[in-house]
Amino acid sequence: MPRPGRPPTPDDTIGARDLTSWHTRAGRGLVSAATRVVQWSSAHLAFVVFAAVAIVVMSLLVEGIESVYESVVANRSLAAVDQPVLDAAVGLRSPGLDSAVTAFTDIGGPVGMPILAAVAVAIVTWRRRRWTPIVLTVVAAVGSLAMTIVGKDFVDRARPPASLAVPPLEISPSFPSGHTLNATVLTTVVAYLVLIETTATWQRVVTITTATVFVVAMGLSRVFLGHHWLTDVVAGWLIGLAWALLVITAHRLWLTLRQRPEDARPAAGVTASTD
Repeated sequence: MPRPGRPPTPDDTIGARDLTSWHTRAGRGLVSAATRVVQWSSAHLAFVVFAAVAIVVMSLLVEGIESVYESVVANRSLAAVDQPVLDAAVGLRSPGLDSAVTAFTDIGGPVGMPILAAVAVAIVTWRRRRWTPIVLTVVAAVGSLAMTIVGKDFVDRARPPASLAVPPLEISPSFPSGHTLNATVLTTVVAYLVLIETTATWQRVVTITTATVFVVAMGLSRVFLGHHWLTDVVAGWLIGLAWALLVITAHRLWLTLRQRPEDARPAAGVTASTD
């Protein structure tokens, strides 16, 4: 079993005997097992390192948002729409609609969203008989929570006036919208896991459409209830989507590196399998 694509060097031989060639079944089995261990370790290490670096990068990005936000407010550009949008939302309110939107926005809260995501991930995990969906979701959730905390602490923006908000009132800093950011991350990752399971085009269309509508509606519900400014929600969408895509990229990197060499060679024209 010589090494593919590489001629033996003097260090690989004893006389005419190639030390990288394994002629017995036991020897070939040993090489195969060792190769799988190395590939498994490399793939998981790459995933962990990529995820850790991505968390640091995204945290720094959130910190940078503070200066961007300050410049936006100073120029009155994007932030100039915050008050008019909130005023328009107040004009649309009614007791029944307020209750319905409050019930919906609670789904994206610190209790509702984790439960919803856990149920979806549990189903995917049960179907696949693998721990990958759980690991992927936990990494995404930890990063999302970290960026929400960092963003709120650094920007420390005041929420809309209590007189324009629908109770119950929230007292944490306003920027970015935690409901929006966390819902964007978890929904995108869950949708990605579902897309891996689907085969029909209509199923993928329904999944993407449902996820998009849910994330957009969650963000807008925060503005409608007066719990956040529009710019808080826009920041939540952008940061959440960026982080979710980084997690998905880390997963794809892991899938690629754990492949066997003969399956991962570009010349073979084989694409990465999904897990």
